[in-house]
Amino acid sequence: MATAQQTLERGAVAAPQTFAGKASKSTLRFITRYPLGAIGLFFVVVLVAMAAIPWAFTPLAAQDALKQNIMDRLQGPSASHWMGTDDLGRDVWARIVYGARTSIIIGFGTVIIAKAGSTAIGTVSGYYSGWFDSLFQRVIDIGAALPGLVFLILAVTVLAPRMPDVAFIQGDILAIILSVSILNAVNSSRTVRSVALSLREEQYVDAARSLGATNMRIMTRHIVPNLFSIVLVSASLLVGSSVLLESSLSFLGYGVQPPAPSWGRMLNEAREFLTRAPHLAIFPGLLIFVTVWSFNMLGDALRDKLDPRLRGSN
Repeated sequence: MATAQQTLERGAVAAPQTFAGKASKSTLRFITRYPLGAIGLFFVVVLVAMAAIPWAFTPLAAQDALKQNIMDRLQGPSASHWMGTDDLGRDVWARIVYGARTSIIIGFGTVIIAKAGSTAIGTVSGYYSGWFDSLFQRVIDIGAALPGLVFLILAVTVLAPRMPDVAFIQGDILAIILSVSILNAVNSSRTVRSVALSLREEQYVDAARSLGATNMRIMTRHIVPNLFSIVLVSASLLVGSSVLLESSLSFLGYGVQPPAPSWGRMLNEAREFLTRAPHLAIFPGLLIFVTVWSFNMLGDALRDKLDPRLRGSN
């Protein structure tokens, strides 16, 4: 009887360990060990929500954010315009909210394409090695030698007029995504290659090869899954750098074209009014800073958590 009672008590204690309980415990542990990463994750979630459901953050619709009202131009922050208005009387806060969609689409779109390309190039190059690897690396050397910003300006200028609108993504945004993806795929493929070179010498790869597994199966089933942690960490860092590159292009006038809201273009348009209306540059610049910082902090936290050599240091 006592044994049955003890069994029931153990069951009553173990019952609350549900998925929600484990998730909350893991979240609390992540916040405790990586506070800066948790703060970065919070801002990332807010930015993604701002891009997905902008109407929840501003009462103005997308067409209202583009509506000009010359009578209200260059107003400072107020109750009716939280971040003031620009030189055409448009609400700055609404333009920042709807501009978040542009930054998030470019950031995540770049990550998907660039990481798929760099993983494929780095894995194939590192696995086959020899002359195949040498040929690939010479092509990568040529791409890495090109000045990044000059390449982006040239690529966007050539691709933008030829890109059609796909769903809700404009042609100029798609051109930026492809250009930044090519640049980042070339630069990050070497990291994947260096890890693939070491993984191809592991015993489980030799065992799979001895059992008759094809090269494609070895790469897809044994090498690529072991690259996941490296790809995930670099992807989180790449989102921030992609947002910064898009802002740089828009600031120079080669990015997202008006009237579509973009943080970089808002900075470009604010240059003429820095003394009269500094809020036009402060708020979009602050959003760019927070976005890049958040993704970098999240990437650092993921690196520390996923890298076995660093787990014991926190």
